[in-house]
Amino acid sequence: TARAAGEFDALASLARVARRRGYVRPAMNSSRRIRIRDGRHPVLEAGMRPGEFVPNDLDADPDARQLLLITGPNMAGKSTYLRQVALIALMAHMGSFVPATEAQVGTIDRVMTRIGARDELRRGESTFMVEMSETARLLSGLTDRSLLLLDEVGRGTSTFDGLAIAWAVAEHLHDSTRAKVLFATHFHELTDLARERSRVKNLSMAVREWGGEVLFLRRVVEQPARRSYGIEWARRAG
Repeated sequence: TARAAGEFDALASLARVARRRGYVRPAMNSSRRIRIRDGRHPVLEAGMRPGEFVPNDLDADPDARQLLLITGPNMAGKSTYLRQVALIALMAHMGSFVPATEAQVGTIDRVMTRIGARDELRRGESTFMVEMSETARLLSGLTDRSLLLLDEVGRGTSTFDGLAIAWAVAEHLHDSTRAKVLFATHFHELTDLARERSRVKNLSMAVREWGGEVLFLRRVVEQPARRSYGIEWARRAG
């Protein structure tokens, strides 16, 4: 009885939040493609005023748009975009409606992430060693139905070493796997991969400069970013 009541409570909660926040029923299918129109982050938008969260689209397909390289400045929304895609995929697979105008979700066997920095100093592992260990585990566990989210691979070492590692990881993901990959990075050099690899596409977070100010539009556009604005953020921070 308790198990049935718990299941009913969970389903009723999902139905209530879907109705209140305008979620839609995702079209689940046996393909490997994910298409989302006007996707939103279900947690962030809950703490914002109605209409304040800027929605974004996604089209990921192992046969044509396998590795999506996402560039753009800090605070522009790259990590939010990665997380909302993962949450929409998880919600769809658990039977929930999703925060989007439309969603078509092919079967995913696992969602794997490398986001954020932490260390394991008690075990003698620095933040960079943890990053590399986690990345190695991720690369060894992928299938053509996996969804992989990577945020800033290679940032914990020297610039050339980090770029070499990030480039090698991206090349391997394209050449040796068919997993769907969202790869956020500040290494703008990686955007050249789209010229060499057919299934690599460049996305970025739209930014405008106006009157000496940097304006975040929170919109994902299909082009590489021009710069990262790190010096401006250092200046703002004092």
